[in-house]
Amino acid sequence: MFSLCLNVLKICFLILPFYANAETCFAQKRFAQITLTSSDHDGIVATNSPVTLTASIKNKLDEVITGTVVWSAHSPVFKSPSPVQQAITLGRQQTSSHTFSFSMPSAGFAEIECQLVTSKNKKTRSARYRIGSHVEDIVCPLTRESDFFNFWQDSLAQLASTAPNFQLRPHEQPSQSKVSLFEVSMQSFDNVCVRGWLEIPKQDGLFPTVLRVPGYGQNMKPVGDQEDLIVFSFNPRGHGNSQDDISGKPQDYWVRGLDDRDTYFYRGAYLDCVRAVDFLCTLDKANQQQIAIWGASQGGGFAFATAALDNRIDLCVADIPFLCNWANYFKLTHWDEMDNWLNKKQHRSWAHTLKTMSYFDTMNLCERVTCQTIMNVGLQDQICPPTTSFAAFNRVPGAKTYKIYPARGHGLGKEHQQSTWKQIKDLFRSAKTSIP
Repeated sequence: MFSLCLNVLKICFLILPFYANAETCFAQKRFAQITLTSSDHDGIVATNSPVTLTASIKNKLDEVITGTVVWSAHSPVFKSPSPVQQAITLGRQQTSSHTFSFSMPSAGFAEIECQLVTSKNKKTRSARYRIGSHVEDIVCPLTRESDFFNFWQDSLAQLASTAPNFQLRPHEQPSQSKVSLFEVSMQSFDNVCVRGWLEIPKQDGLFPTVLRVPGYGQNMKPVGDQEDLIVFSFNPRGHGNSQDDISGKPQDYWVRGLDDRDTYFYRGAYLDCVRAVDFLCTLDKANQQQIAIWGASQGGGFAFATAALDNRIDLCVADIPFLCNWANYFKLTHWDEMDNWLNKKQHRSWAHTLKTMSYFDTMNLCERVTCQTIMNVGLQDQICPPTTSFAAFNRVPGAKTYKIYPARGHGLGKEHQQSTWKQIKDLFRSAKTSIP
């Protein structure tokens, strides 16, 4: 997805499926390693039903460690209980197990933290494991202003007033290829040029279409292996091959123009995605009743926003979505980049910043999503906590399904990618107009 900070510790989150927190990513280099497991293997438990967390704590040193194991539970939906402490003595290279029992008092997610505090020098190591309960019942208060929908109606009208000037430039493909490849350019909001890669089957017929949208800073490229779909791998402004007018560097999209809703980066980026739908609707081979949008992280947020702003979308697939439920997002995560932006100018405040961001919070848009919606999340995701994802998803009024990967963080793996391609095709095949 995205690198909101250039901090190496946080990049670890982007590329590793993790079972605990960032400190355990590097535990092999430190004095102790903590691995957490749950008695409930899928991590989703019934309210008021005890679940047992087990911490396997390994001493990495050739000396005895004594100290305290401290268990705590945190959630935005309930008051944290008092921490539980357990004494520990570990011989050199020894491993011991410690357990903690916890019951979710209400619907939502809770993060269980196990911390080892040494007696000798108060060094600490910790690991975290998230559990959830009755996630379909998570409802977070909307934060939109009274003119929220007028703002988006006016924004869409401004986009419509910009001539798209669609242009296709063919790219040579191997002779055995069953698809034609084009680089597509178009003019979007504020007359910004954006581009993407169109793969279209050479055979005759109507085809379902998948609009692929990027994670934070991701460069969308052709997929090369989908011969029975039209695939448009699209780069909104500042991404991939859409940097003629808007640079991708630095990758500070979420603070660009944040002083004013009219100039905020995501106003243009959301509208770029709508313009991409405009383009797809000009294709003779595109089945206009089978247009899907699919993205992960920032792309998951783009998927929610586009499906809300454009009812021509027939299927929305949002993986580990970002851009959701800002009020809780900043309670559950911390980003130096946002703090630095706030501190640069005296007039900036959290209250004004969150007000501006509320216009781009997909939670505030999702009640306008009328198409079938699929969401997939990693239960252990520290970049986009599932509390925020479900705050948006649960506002979708229509048909919807979700999948929670209990051991995954901010990344769902190659098998998930493959299964999602199949799922999209199967869903469109089950419709009246089938894939050729």
